Amino acid sequence: MIIVFFCFLVVIVCVRSEERGGCGIMEYPEKFEQALSYAGQAMDLMKKYQVPAHPGNFAVWYTYVSGNYPDLKRAVDILISNKMDFDERVLGDLRQKFFGHESESQALHKATQRIETMLSQVMGVLGNAVQGANSYGETLKNFSETLSDKDKLGDIRDMLRTVMTETRTIAEANQELEVKLETSSKEIKQLRDNLDEVKREVMTDALTSIANRKLFDLVLRESAMQIMETGDSLCLAMVDIDFFKRFNDTYGHQMGDQVLKLVARTLVDSVKGQDTAARYGGEEFSIIFPKTELKHALAAAENVRTNVANKQVTNKRTGESLGQITLSIGVAEYSLGEPLSQFIQRADEALYLAKRSGRNRVMSETDLEHSKLELKA
Repeated sequence: MIIVFFCFLVVIVCVRSEERGGCGIMEYPEKFEQALSYAGQAMDLMKKYQVPAHPGNFAVWYTYVSGNYPDLKRAVDILISNKMDFDERVLGDLRQKFFGHESESQALHKATQRIETMLSQVMGVLGNAVQGANSYGETLKNFSETLSDKDKLGDIRDMLRTVMTETRTIAEANQELEVKLETSSKEIKQLRDNLDEVKREVMTDALTSIANRKLFDLVLRESAMQIMETGDSLCLAMVDIDFFKRFNDTYGHQMGDQVLKLVARTLVDSVKGQDTAARYGGEEFSIIFPKTELKHALAAAENVRTNVANKQVTNKRTGESLGQITLSIGVAEYSLGEPLSQFIQRADEALYLAKRSGRNRVMSETDLEHSKLELKA
């Protein structure tokens, strides 16, 4: 019975890897006995780390044991060395990273189906054109073969009329083909543009037009998985607008929205191409700094703070100056294998330390540790 179960799981691994794209279709070259051995080792490890034995988790551990995919093996080894719990969040990150992503929106699926339908229609039109060309070619061939047998001018005229009729028919068919192909090309381009627009809308904050919380979560998760493979640094800045509620109450929500847009634009303009600025929620923003050490992330955060503080907020309708907007920022560096929620919490705690220390400043997790030591003393 156990052998049957192992065989079933091995088949599931292969099916799932074919169904979900990931970084490429995973291949499992092992023969039956070797695959059975890997399955047993995978189940032993899942039992050791108390991992639920469903097919998705089994795919991760079977692939880990087989060693066929070094990136996955290295990521799991790092998690083990950091004594991480293999809970559903960690396992979900591994499945998503190495076995592909689910569709973000039904609209994407529908657009894909529509493109496939249109391509089928184009192929049908091309097929008809080929068939028409073959028929025309046959007509010319028959004309060539019979021309030498005709002695009378009238017979030759009749044959020429037939060829001219066939020529007009094929010309009209070609013109129709050209129109249909041009129309299909425009429709496919429009669908592709719509598809790109759907992707942007799903991942973009409607008010500020920068990355939203959904994209923030995705980028942070992928960045954390990436550094498990490369060993690079990863930093996170949590950013909050000082006294934003008071500003809203004083000048109204429309002016508050203008401030949110101003801060968002400044964040995007102040970071590098590899960094991701996002609206985390309300008046709180975030910046993900991949491949960046803490000291460099602090310098970048200070640059953001200074750029915002140097701007004057003005009511465009009345010309009235509404004063200065300032930011409090907390920065933390990721520890390999730690839960992302803990990483975000440390950056948040550094942010609140900045607020408690007088606002309009940047604080790091190092400042947080010093603050805790001072309290104990």
